[in-house]
Amino acid sequence: MSSNDMPAAPVERAKTTGLHKGDIVPGVAKVDPIIIADGIRRTFGGLTAVNVDHVEIPRNAITALIGPNGAGKTTLFNLLTGFDKPDEGKWTFDGHSLAGMGAHKVARLGQVRTFQLTKALGLLTVLENMKLGAKDQIGENIFRGMIPSLWRKQEAEIEERAIVLLKKFKLDAKSSDFAASLSGGQRKLLEMARALMSQPTLVMLDEPMAGVNPALTQSLLDHILDLKEEGMTVLFVEHDMHMVRHIADWVIVMAEGRVVAEGPPDQVMKDQAVIDAYLGSHQDVDLGVVTGRIEGDLNTAAIDLANEVKELDENIAKRKETGK
Repeated sequence: MSSNDMPAAPVERAKTTGLHKGDIVPGVAKVDPIIIADGIRRTFGGLTAVNVDHVEIPRNAITALIGPNGAGKTTLFNLLTGFDKPDEGKWTFDGHSLAGMGAHKVARLGQVRTFQLTKALGLLTVLENMKLGAKDQIGENIFRGMIPSLWRKQEAEIEERAIVLLKKFKLDAKSSDFAASLSGGQRKLLEMARALMSQPTLVMLDEPMAGVNPALTQSLLDHILDLKEEGMTVLFVEHDMHMVRHIADWVIVMAEGRVVAEGPPDQVMKDQAVIDAYLGSHQDVDLGVVTGRIEGDLNTAAIDLANEVKELDENIAKRKETGK
């Protein structure tokens, strides 16, 4: 490969700062929030998937929602976008209350999302998928749809906008191909491009890098950064901490359904609550010493863990005795 064929090195872009007011704690107020959520709770049987007292998403910034598997990130996404209903709670988007509002109405207000598993319609072409993303189409009305002269001009404008976006996402050569023929990474690009057809204010991305070929990773990162530069707000779920550090202006950490930490990426990565959420609160304890398999001194953390294990064993024994 010649030097001219090598991909350009990623350009470092300035982070947005000054997003919060007061001390940085879970639920800290933002200077200009686009989403404000209070008392959001969602249970499935006896499992509490989301239990968020208060959280705000800053406007015109890229916010990452991180946490271990099962933390409640995607469930919170589903609640905020109208794909699921909470047991209780209220939230607003750009001043509009979204409680009880369906997903299609939420999207019309300018809040759109993509999915961890892409939702491209495989038996439609790439261009047709794009055109579906445009809102307020005249031809969607059954009666107006029977009169081409009413919607033909708008249809041409929508197609022109779709082609511009496909060129930007380097999918224009695939415009006539069925969406089912695209690779996983190309489907991610298509879904993001289709979301932009509705000219949103807030774009929510659920694990945009999941299953993406490394060759397309930088392209996706650049497109996400472009969204902010074009005046949009981005909220994304991601497990790739390198990506989070690289593009996020603000990070919100969830564990067991709750927001346990938030702040700028570098600060959050050092937060003990975040380390505990990902690695466990006793990640620095040698279990061999605790169990007695290895000789060594028990520090305070090891003693605490040993006591927890002993208490758990005693409770299990009591349950066996009582038959519960």
